[in-house]
Amino acid sequence: MKKQLLLLLMAVFGLYMVACQSQDATPSSDGDLEAIQVSAARTAADSTTKTKCKGKLTPIDSTALPSKVISYITTNYAGAQVKFAATDSLGQYVVGISLNSTHTGLLFDASGNFIQIIEKYGKKAKLTAVDITTLPASVTSYVTTNYSGYTIKKAGTNADGNLFVGIANDTTRVVLVFDSAGTFVKVADIPPMNGGRGKGKGRGH
Repeated sequence: MKKQLLLLLMAVFGLYMVACQSQDATPSSDGDLEAIQVSAARTAADSTTKTKCKGKLTPIDSTALPSKVISYITTNYAGAQVKFAATDSLGQYVVGISLNSTHTGLLFDASGNFIQIIEKYGKKAKLTAVDITTLPASVTSYVTTNYSGYTIKKAGTNADGNLFVGIANDTTRVVLVFDSAGTFVKVADIPPMNGGRGKGKGRGH
């Protein structure tokens, strides 16, 4: 009897582990949404910091931000989520935050001192959700042709009309960018998503 009970418990535990591993391997819906949002934030930062920053932006994890930057965000934007963080070749910090659906880009010097709000970042970083069943045929055809085995998960447009489309297979997420006509533009970078947790507050936690 004890042996049968032990075997039953082992079987149940085995099923539990398989279920957990399967769940962990498949990108979640929240993660798909976060992936296209941080990609939009990265694109917005790249396109609005050219005159303010030196060289190409290098994405960093939000937990790597200096305490001065964290303190500034916590004090002035309590409850904000860090969507994107990066440094330029001068060591300046570019941080994209979201608070109450409003996106704001902030620029700090290499010591973490606030410099200014980045103009036009907000509109470019904000995405308006798009029903994936209404995507242009050119978009769905591109995905089918070039990403066999991937499924379209989420999509959204920014103020410029660019369409960000998040796709995934069992293990990998990819964000594709199309123009307003549905023509493929590029594969977007997916920067670190708040320490991989995707729910970082202004503190970077």
